[in-house]
Amino acid sequence: MTTFASGTDTLTRDALTVLQPGFTGTTAPDWLLRRLGEGLASVGLFGRNIASPEQLAALTAQLRAERDDVLVAIDEEGGDVTRLEVRAGSSYPGNHALGAVDDPELTREVAHDLGRRLAACGVNLNWAPSADVNSNPGNPVIGVRSFGADPALVARHTAAYVTGLQAAGVAACTKHFPGHGDTATDSHHALPRIDVSAADLTARELTPFRAAIAAGTRAVMSAHILVPALDPERPATLSRRILTGLLREELGYDGLIVTDGMEMQAIAAGYGIERGSVLAVAAGADAICVGGGLADDDTVRRLRDALVGAVRAGELPEERLAEAAARVRTLATWTAGATAREPGGRADGGPVADASDVGLRAARRALRITPGTDGPFTPLTEAPYVAALTPVANIAVGDETPWGVAAELLRLLPGTGTGSFSGDGAGPAALAAAGSRRVVAVVRDEHRHPWMAAALDALLAARPDTLVVEMGVPQAAPRGALHLATHGAARVCGRAAAEVIAGTRPPTAP
Repeated sequence: MTTFASGTDTLTRDALTVLQPGFTGTTAPDWLLRRLGEGLASVGLFGRNIASPEQLAALTAQLRAERDDVLVAIDEEGGDVTRLEVRAGSSYPGNHALGAVDDPELTREVAHDLGRRLAACGVNLNWAPSADVNSNPGNPVIGVRSFGADPALVARHTAAYVTGLQAAGVAACTKHFPGHGDTATDSHHALPRIDVSAADLTARELTPFRAAIAAGTRAVMSAHILVPALDPERPATLSRRILTGLLREELGYDGLIVTDGMEMQAIAAGYGIERGSVLAVAAGADAICVGGGLADDDTVRRLRDALVGAVRAGELPEERLAEAAARVRTLATWTAGATAREPGGRADGGPVADASDVGLRAARRALRITPGTDGPFTPLTEAPYVAALTPVANIAVGDETPWGVAAELLRLLPGTGTGSFSGDGAGPAALAAAGSRRVVAVVRDEHRHPWMAAALDALLAARPDTLVVEMGVPQAAPRGALHLATHGAARVCGRAAAEVIAGTRPPTAP
């Protein structure tokens, strides 16, 4: 049973309870343990906190020694966005690959296996899945994190993902409400705006969230986006019309509402994190996510004091803060009572089970192979040169996670060379580096980057036998002696492509 430090009043405990802060390091700092003793109920983990599954299990056990019902949250979408395997690449393909296969049972199986691994490490809340309909091909922040551009497809896979994850005892947090797919701006940098009618939003953006609610999602994450058809003044995270009027009252959702990271510029630049957090809770949010960038005790203190001060000043009803804190505790009770943790995984620092092969099987099924016009492709027998045409990393993905096919090709074809190229002149530079070796050009969202398309033009003009691997959203027409669309850049997606290039694909793979 959790006991709280003496001298911590109910209002202060409630203010701490609604916060989901992060921290630095692979063990819990003293300030975080102290805050858990004072009422903090949630902790957010990021790649910087994870060195191995065993270390993660030891870390979560350390947190639970201070508070046994703590919510340990993570942003583990699989695919491009991984924290559990941040330095190696994910063992699971992301949403876009699963949507390309369009087998909801496979999506459920992938989510369950991922949830099993998280639960074994002591993680009980996953800020996933993304239920965004990727209706804007130029979207800089969603892309392969979406199951696709069709609302019905996204809805059925969102529901399957929620069901699979929660069957493993890990609460799903469906995001980014009311839908981040039709944006051209990354909310990490500025406030995006979606100018479509309420009818279009209902038919498109809201369809997957209705499915998630019907599937029993335990949490929903708000988006830092302005949707004038719903609220012309405030972004969704701060909008009572959207969080309470639409999500609670119209859609009938009664679970936990979590904000996206409050230090993101879409909120921080216009409102500040303290004022933004007060407005979010007043609007209907129950948990304040902060810590992706700000990860210290001063941030927790500032937000706690801002919430307490707003209640005492009459700006935030005390009942609303108490209701929010109660929803956090309700979710903590659900996770503590989940009994689906499977044999072979422990949350006390012991051995943790590895991923099954479901992720690789899914990545193989997601691969789309388009031969060139010069006849059937003959697998390579000599080491090629992999030219990665590398765009600026999406902040949600991070630049520390490896991507591409070079590592997998090196395993299959020893001596494979590789280089990363970007910007004007990338094509000639890649040609010079490749020398006489066969070129494998790896791109990521070629359609969004004119320089990347120009580099590929240069490679194909000089070396028509170049192989092309698209690891983003495949929008550009297939080209090259062989075109492989992986629908994501997870490690298993790279392996599936490398198997085709080297001719080692298992006979059972479609």
